Amino acid sequence: QVQLVESGGGLVQAGGSLRLACAASGRTLSNNGMAWFRQGLGKEREFVAAISSTGATTNYGDFVKGRFTISRAGAKNTMYLQMNSLKPEDTAVYYCAARDSWAARTRALDYDYWGQGTQVTVSP
Repeated sequence: QVQLVESGGGLVQAGGSLRLACAASGRTLSNNGMAWFRQGLGKEREFVAAISSTGATTNYGDFVKGRFTISRAGAKNTMYLQMNSLKPEDTAVYYCAARDSWAARTRALDYDYWGQGTQVTVSP
């Protein structure tokens, strides 16, 4: 029904910035909350940020708030994560997610569609 594709990951030095993007394909999204999660090697999947269908409401994980900014554009079918002041502990695979309702939920189980992930590596 909905396919999500992440882009923008890569290798960056500590203190640098990256901008991740998530684009819908196969079907456009409407009235869908979206979110970013991440999972480092040997670690549990962690909530990063979420945004409501209109973009009016955002939620952030405590560890990233103040450094990362979530937004959406392109008729609300494209989502972005601007990451600044990156740290080595931010190294992870970052996943885009979407759900069949409007709210910016923080639980992975509340999301219905997932991208394949994009690798972010932050060197010391």
